[in-house]
Amino acid sequence: MKLHSYDINDKYSTSVAYFSMEFAIDQALKIYSGGLGFLAGSHMRSAYDLKQNVIGVGVLWSFGYYDQERHEDRSLQPRYTRKFYYFLEELPNKIIVKISGKDVVVKAFFLSPETFGTAPMIFLSTDTDENDYLSRTITHKLYDGNQKTRIAQEIVLGIGGTKVLESIGQKIDIYHMNEGHALPLVYELHNRFADMQELRNHVVFTTHTPEAAGNEVHDINFLHEMGFFNGIDLKTVRTLTGYENDNSFSLTVGALRAAKRANAVSKIHGVVSNEMWANVENKCEIISITNAQNKKFWTDKTLIRALDEHEDYELMARKKHLKKILFDEVADQTGKMFDPEVFTIVWARRFAEYKRPGLLKHDFERFLRLIENVDMPVQIIWAGKPYPTDFGAIAIFNELIHIGQTYANIAVLVGYELSLSKLLKQGSDLWLNTPRITREASGTSGMTASMNGSIHFSINDGWHPEFAKDEKNAFTIPEVDYKLSNSEQDKIDNKNMMDILETTILPIYYKNPNKWVKLMKNAMSDIEHEFDSARMVDSYYNLMFNYKV
Repeated sequence: MKLHSYDINDKYSTSVAYFSMEFAIDQALKIYSGGLGFLAGSHMRSAYDLKQNVIGVGVLWSFGYYDQERHEDRSLQPRYTRKFYYFLEELPNKIIVKISGKDVVVKAFFLSPETFGTAPMIFLSTDTDENDYLSRTITHKLYDGNQKTRIAQEIVLGIGGTKVLESIGQKIDIYHMNEGHALPLVYELHNRFADMQELRNHVVFTTHTPEAAGNEVHDINFLHEMGFFNGIDLKTVRTLTGYENDNSFSLTVGALRAAKRANAVSKIHGVVSNEMWANVENKCEIISITNAQNKKFWTDKTLIRALDEHEDYELMARKKHLKKILFDEVADQTGKMFDPEVFTIVWARRFAEYKRPGLLKHDFERFLRLIENVDMPVQIIWAGKPYPTDFGAIAIFNELIHIGQTYANIAVLVGYELSLSKLLKQGSDLWLNTPRITREASGTSGMTASMNGSIHFSINDGWHPEFAKDEKNAFTIPEVDYKLSNSEQDKIDNKNMMDILETTILPIYYKNPNKWVKLMKNAMSDIEHEFDSARMVDSYYNLMFNYKV
């Protein structure tokens, strides 16, 4: 079956299957939760733009991640609604995977490159009449909280995806695991290669986070019973994986031992990853390829034209228009009328505790002085999806909603998906990024904000140090000692952040508009090449796919 509708560029002729648990391709295709999906979506778009021999492999989540709605009191309400995608082509090929000793049917759907301007993509589903109800639920919800279901999802992605590619006649040179979720593909490939070294020549791995939740650990016996190792006997599995005596099996370690090369997703993350996994024997080399986003998809075209033509007035006029578009959404959701002349701060990304969405209000009295300032007024918008059972993050989300009910210049938005994300990045003046130091592997939301003239104000972590020139194209919150307690870090980071905001950022915006325009133009120009995913996908071919051990 021919999947590519375009002529492959000879430079990128190595055939690659890119496995990811989530892809943010288009608002209409709700099979993603956050940054990992946004990154994978941009990868697929740039692979298409550069005519690369890449096939995306993911899962067709029947209910998506969840629909972010509100209770009557305006607090967060996760809702699950079945999705239908008539633009996908169901393939006749159905394959079988064994999960807990039972045959489970996996069907596949094809996304044509022309539909959304991506590399060809295959999506997998167990939600078919051939399966019993329990088996059908495997692909119902992205990142299902049940451990057995989560492992079953990984088996479907890794083993099922590999089998589907073979069934439709795709010869794959490189299997790219975007995070450890697809690790079972290694044990499917084990049947096809003479030894582990030959297998490793065909596998690469990207690690995206130092967070424990992103580096799954399960009991090896339990994984074996589930079928994670594709029927390979446990003694052989222990030999293959290096887990001779240890029962706590890390998917990340398994991937590092099975790949010819791995990459972290920023220079700092490369250092952190090599420190984290320094004691792992027989692991592959871990290099750095900094994340990026697809400029063509994310950037407002009129802003770019104004930048290219050096039309400062048009640039600012367009920015105010984009703010008005965003504020229509604010009014629709909250009933609040924001002013495009007022400085607008946005905090929006996956809503997790370590990203500190509430840092701005840590010193609450000072926070109140900020939002009540009439001389240099501000508007603040929060958005993002907490994990539906992360009750700590949900509590913070709802607390912000509660605070916002008192103030007309605070809004907390729901429905944080591609469309809203684009509105926020195009309509904000300042993009606030406040993760705990060392815990943000890369982050990409600030890249797409900078592409749209929103100034990145960030902890000096992730990708930010590779881009930021303080007070030239961004603002940087000084680093603190990561060994300090969380409360001490929060106290110091909040003070530094507020000092910069009150004494530097707001005075520039209100009293030196020419300098603010210069900041916007510098941000848009400096982000252009290194943080466009065209650079990223080219680097993957040069440093990963075509790498010879």
